Amino acid sequence: MRSRVLLVAWVAPLLLASAGCTGCAGWKRFAYEGFNRDAWQRPDEVIALLGLREGEQVADLGAGGGYFTFRLADAVGDAGRVYAVDIDDDMVAYLKQRVARERVANVEVVRGEPGDPMLPDGRIDLLFTSNTYHHIQDRSAYFRRVLERDLSPDGRVAILELNGHSWFSRSFGHMTPKQTIVDEMTAAGYRQVEDFELVDRQDFLVFAPAD
Repeated sequence: MRSRVLLVAWVAPLLLASAGCTGCAGWKRFAYEGFNRDAWQRPDEVIALLGLREGEQVADLGAGGGYFTFRLADAVGDAGRVYAVDIDDDMVAYLKQRVARERVANVEVVRGEPGDPMLPDGRIDLLFTSNTYHHIQDRSAYFRRVLERDLSPDGRVAILELNGHSWFSRSFGHMTPKQTIVDEMTAAGYRQVEDFELVDRQDFLVFAPAD
């Protein structure tokens, strides 16, 4: 019985989110974060491995409810900036409310477009994305655009992507094989610089410009 309850708790908000439910920010945030995420996601260790420096500018692509956004903001400090990017109007509205409520001065919420994260050109030191890669259409073209327009000269892209090790990612197709990510990012003009084996459910890859 408990397993059925847990399944409903996962599936119901996901169906609402995928149906474009208006005014469902709470449900969608739950769908993105689920139960006990801190235990398996190891967010503090993820942030530490990124090696962010004070004053850097970071994009959190597919920010959702801000699970990583505000941790990234702490890592870059008051002199840095985090662009919390999402294409979901409910989550954009929720993030704006949270930024205002918590008076976080170094987070800017951005309403992205499916083919364009709408970031400031040439200023992004790190584009970070968690469990969003599989949602992006024509990923090589998308990240080639990021490389050509958005990244700073020493900019990087960090991808945390579900790898199919959990029943959720297998059942709903919310995953991308590691080699597919590497192949697509190579085609987009990047080289892999890190492969962190930290989170059981996700591959954690970092890319830099190939040239």
